[in-house]
Parts: sequence; structure tokens; C-alpha cells
Amino acid sequence: MRSTEKNFIKRLKRQKEDALEYTVDEYLPLVKGIVYKVLHPLENPGLIEECINDVFLTIWNHASKFEGDTTDFRKWLCAVTKFKAIDTYRKTIKRVEVEMVADDLEVGSTHSVENEILITENKNELLKLMSGLEVMDRDIMVMKFFLDMTSEDIAMNIGLTKAAVDNRIYRGKKRLQQQRSNRNLGGALHEGYL
Repeated sequence: MRSTEKNFIKRLKRQKEDALEYTVDEYLPLVKGIVYKVLHPLENPGLIEECINDVFLTIWNHASKFEGDTTDFRKWLCAVTKFKAIDTYRKTIKRVEVEMVADDLEVGSTHSVENEILITENKNELLKLMSGLEVMDRDIMVMKFFLDMTSEDIAMNIGLTKAAVDNRIYRGKKRLQQQRSNRNLGGALHEGYL
């Protein structure tokens, strides 16, 4: 029996390889587009291909947990892809930052090392504050301020209007500023983030 649009989800849950092949054939352009949108600033085609493979491996390993129809599957696949790409981006950026700090230490440039440490501390502080936001608001803030995506791109990726995204960014910034003042953390966050 071969996988079709009507039976591929059931077959994927049973770990049938033809269902994975069908999924890759059917959804590769969608997955590739999302991954490329997030990772293309890194200019690493190998990383993009690796992330795409990780997405389909995740779908394969977690298909048994999926509940729903083809429309739900598409949404689930988009969410898995988006988060895999964002995780890959974060890990890569973190690795690059560590390499830059190590390079600066080797050169002996204490000024740039201090700046990198402050920037890293500000990002970590911002991430801690963002943990108090709703999941969607947190995702929007990460895409906007860590991935430098436009409001239009964010809206397209998560299925909201640009106005809704801008509204959530505005409210999210307000909440983060309130949390920062409530915590009285001492050090000010870099104004570029808030």
C-alpha cells in the first residue's frame, strides 16, 4: 500500500517509510522556505540542509503524538519547522559569539571582550524577562529582536496580520519594561532591544 493524501498521517504514525517519503515530497518546498527564511542570514547552505533534515527526522520520531487532519498536520509541520530553525539559529549564533570572544581574548582586546560580555548579559537578561510572556508573544519577540525579522515576515510565518504582530510587539515591550522595573535588576537593558 502506498501513502496518499488521505492515509499518509496514519501510515506515518505506524512508521511506514513510504509515508515519510510522501511527506518529504509533498512538504519539502514549505519546510525549505521556512528554514531558509530564518537561516539565510547565516549564509550557510549546509546548515540549512541539516536543519531541513532535522525537521523531517523530528516529524518521523514524533508522528505518533500528532492528532488531526491534513490541515492540522500542515500547521504542526510549520510550527516544528519554525522552532527547529530558530533553535538552529540560536545555537549557531551562540557558537559564533563564543568564537568571537575567544578570538578577542587571543588578540588581547579587553574593550571588545567587555562589550561582548555586556551584550551577552543583556541578551540573557532579556531572555529571562521574556520567559514571563505568552508563548506566541515570546516567539514574536525572538523573531523581531533576535532574528531581525520584519513584522510582515513574522505575520506571514505565524498566520497573523501585520497589525496584530505590531500590536503584540508593542504590548510585549510594555510588559518587559514593567517586569524589568518590578524586578529592579540594576543594570539597564540595551535600548536597542526595548
